[in-house]
Amino acid sequence: MTDRRSVLRAGTLAMAALAANLGVSTAVAASSGGGGTGLVTTPQEALARLRAGNENWVANRSSHPDASPARRRDLATHQEPFAVVFSCIDSRVPPELVFDQGLGDLMVVRTAAHTHDGLVTGSLEYGPAELGTKLLVVLGHQRCGAVTAAVKSFRDGERLPGHLADIVRDLRAPYEEARRQGTPPEQLVEATIRAQTRQTVARLRSDRLLRPLVATGKLEVVGAYYSLDSGAVTFSN
Repeated sequence: MTDRRSVLRAGTLAMAALAANLGVSTAVAASSGGGGTGLVTTPQEALARLRAGNENWVANRSSHPDASPARRRDLATHQEPFAVVFSCIDSRVPPELVFDQGLGDLMVVRTAAHTHDGLVTGSLEYGPAELGTKLLVVLGHQRCGAVTAAVKSFRDGERLPGHLADIVRDLRAPYEEARRQGTPPEQLVEATIRAQTRQTVARLRSDRLLRPLVATGKLEVVGAYYSLDSGAVTFSN
């Protein structure tokens, strides 16, 4: 009888411990931002996690995940970002907040109107080529200041000072695309923003290092547009 009671008591304690562990695991999973849990293994999972995170941001229920001392210690010797976000430098569009992600989740590259040269392209290649990152997002945004300045420069024939002129020059192609589409003058800024994102996505998909990853389904390169008014991100192919 004593042995039977011991067995029952041990079983009860084991079940209690299991329940406690499950509770902890559930809490940890719930705190991982953007509605994502566990390791991201496909581009589709990465995109779903960003969508969920942006929904949190828009609904004012951001979880601010992966920001604990334990997370920081875990990342001290390695990193496994599940997405690269190439975005504008605009202070109103911080990718980690917009997508409700935390330490080690995103590799972020930012330039004015996501213009890029060889150095920037190398930075974008690093995550997918060396770390196995599954998703590369090119994120444009509403009322981009760099594009607004470029459109004004093209329209007025005024050259911007210093290296700002380099940014303007890089935006000539999307500006001309927007004009060829017969875009009304008052819509040229927004049309140029979207054309810049499309052209950047196309260039990155054809990049020498990234193209094989895209072709084999290991990487997806997508465009996106952030609304300053609503906080919502709209993805495009």
